[in-house]
Amino acid sequence: MNTAGRLGAYAAGLAVVFTGAFTAAGAVVPEQTVTAWQQSAASSTGEHGSTTENAAAGTVKTSSPTQGVTSERSGYLLREVTAPAATGTAGELAFTITGPDNSPVTQFDTSHEKQAHLIVVRSDGTHYRHVHPVMDATGRWSLPWQWEAAGTYRIYADVVPAGVGENLTLTRTVDVAGTLQPAAPGVSATDDVAGFQVSLNGGLTAGSSSALTVSVKRGGQPVTTLEPYLGAYGHLVALRAGDLAYLHTHPEGAEPVPGEVSGPAVDFATTAPTPGRYYLYFDFQVNGKVHTARFALDSEGSTTAPADTATPADTPAGSTGHDGHGDH
Repeated sequence: MNTAGRLGAYAAGLAVVFTGAFTAAGAVVPEQTVTAWQQSAASSTGEHGSTTENAAAGTVKTSSPTQGVTSERSGYLLREVTAPAATGTAGELAFTITGPDNSPVTQFDTSHEKQAHLIVVRSDGTHYRHVHPVMDATGRWSLPWQWEAAGTYRIYADVVPAGVGENLTLTRTVDVAGTLQPAAPGVSATDDVAGFQVSLNGGLTAGSSSALTVSVKRGGQPVTTLEPYLGAYGHLVALRAGDLAYLHTHPEGAEPVPGEVSGPAVDFATTAPTPGRYYLYFDFQVNGKVHTARFALDSEGSTTAPADTATPADTPAGSTGHDGHGDH
């Protein structure tokens, strides 16, 4: 494949598979359902996922099962998160991750150009931020912080402790005092952000693979200047409404060449594990500035999930409205 084709394939190579053991906010998926999701994913992608390349179309689609989201995994624990207690108060957000020996972890591998990716989002899907804290010599991560709105927030730390060899996503909640103004707009597959028009084409069907394409325009014209950001042309975070089960994925394959660009479309191969609403947040960079497009989709009912297993109820509350993207 020539350079242009390779870069086009990489730019289109984001994939999302909403499968795995989702256990969060008291919602537990039955073990037999988890097994069915994992077997389904393995049968179509292999144990570690797979990559298919179409040189003519210029796309690479990959898929892999997700991990469950809790405050602890494989002996690594996200300790209590400290942050300002109310809106309008400047301070810092800080946390520590301890290892199997209960000591703070101070060695982490770099993943997508950072040692930690921190996702912060309110329980209704609004006020989303993707930021990168700094760790001191004692293993304490922190960054300056101020809340813009009251509510309950989920904090996700996405890290790779040295020697583990895989991303761990650990989560906790933080309550922020103030006057709460809940948001609950409907489904949206389009978003306007900083002069860009971003659209999400396609739909989700629970238990079945679905094709989604994100397209970026400005002034009605396709944007072909998507820049590499954190080692990729775009990133996707997806949350399931109700329990905020989490997935943060990146393209597989060779990293883009610094200084080269791509666009306007990014393709996804997706599988939602259950019917319900999903929030999707797409990060992209143009002219050195990172922007986040926000969407909400309802998945259709599944015809392939086991008929004798129950799934956690989803609470269709959330918003794709804009908040600051935060520090990058």
